[in-house]
Formats: sequence, structure tokens, C-alpha cells
Amino acid sequence: MKIFAIGMNYAEHNKELHGTLNKPEEPVIFTKADTALLKDGKPFFIPDDMGRIEYETELVVRICKLGKTIPERFAHRYYDAVTVGIDFTARELQKKLKDAGKPWEISKGFDGSAAIGDWMEKDKLKDIQSLQFHLDINGNTVQEGFAGNMLYKVDEIISYISRYFTIKTGDLIYTGCPTGCGPVNIDDHLEGYLEDYKLLDFNCK
Repeated sequence: MKIFAIGMNYAEHNKELHGTLNKPEEPVIFTKADTALLKDGKPFFIPDDMGRIEYETELVVRICKLGKTIPERFAHRYYDAVTVGIDFTARELQKKLKDAGKPWEISKGFDGSAAIGDWMEKDKLKDIQSLQFHLDINGNTVQEGFAGNMLYKVDEIISYISRYFTIKTGDLIYTGCPTGCGPVNIDDHLEGYLEDYKLLDFNCK
């Protein structure tokens, strides 16, 4: 099982972090280790040696069949379910590594950094690019997103990834986060919603 993630896929988030509204020339792809996966409502243990840890709330799709070099027009056949996930990021460490010109996988792919909610079958939802999602922390909404604002749509992302990686059943794609990232703290209670469905519910320790 592979965990793919997309960076810089919402213009306002790009402006927030990079000072630009420009669309990247190609999707920005990175991966997380399989040990990054955090599921079934298990708590997120905040690392005590990585500085500020921020949430990035994202739509996540689940790959349902083997594919390679998939034309965009067929990409919708290759995922069967959607949920809400959190791409936890060690923000200060990420900046330090990027400024030094080094890979920044450690700041993105550490254990527990890919929280995942319960799955909803794609066929039970409206068009994926019409979905709203949000994150509540301690009962307050802290981040909201609309899939229609993605710079690269889900089908484009799947087609692009499949040029370089054979995708397999069970692979996950985190599709990027909107503006509004912020820190998590011990004892925070996180709840992620897709439309009005609560799919993600866990605590930080």
C-alpha cells in the first residue's frame, strides 16, 4: 500500500505558505511511509522533538484497481471511496529542510502523520469536485475546503501519478489542503466532516 499526497493544490494555501497564487506547472507529488497511517480513531501522539505540528485537512481517495499510464478520461474508474484525512506536518522542520535544499519527507511522513477517516462509497456521493469538507477542533471549525477549488482535479492527479507509479488496490491519495492550517496540541479533539457526515474523530496526546 502506497500513500501519495499532493502539495500546493489550492491557490489560497499556496499564498498562505509560499506567497503566490500561481498554479504549479505539474502536480506536486510526495509520499508517506505506510507507518504514517493513523486510522480507526486511534490517538495521534504529537512528537516532542519535531517542533510545531500542523494539521492539513484533505479529501482522500482510495484506489480500487491496478493501473498504469491511465488516461484522464478513465481515471474515475480507479477509485471507489472518499474520506477526510489529515496530513500532519512538522512545519518548522519542513521549512528548515527546504531552506537547506534537503528532502523534507521526515517532516511529512513520520509515524502517525496520515490520519484517515471512515470511507464513503463514491457512488453514494455527488461529484467529487462538488464536495465540501471541514475540520473541527474542540468543537470549533478551524479549516474548510471545497474540492472544486483544487488546482489539479482528482482525475488529473490519478492520471499524472500513474505515469510514474503503478497504482494498486488499497493505495491512498491525499489530494491537497486548503488555507487555514494551524497547530495541534495535547488533548485536542479533532473531528473531520465530508459534507454533513462525520468520518474522522480522534484525540491528540
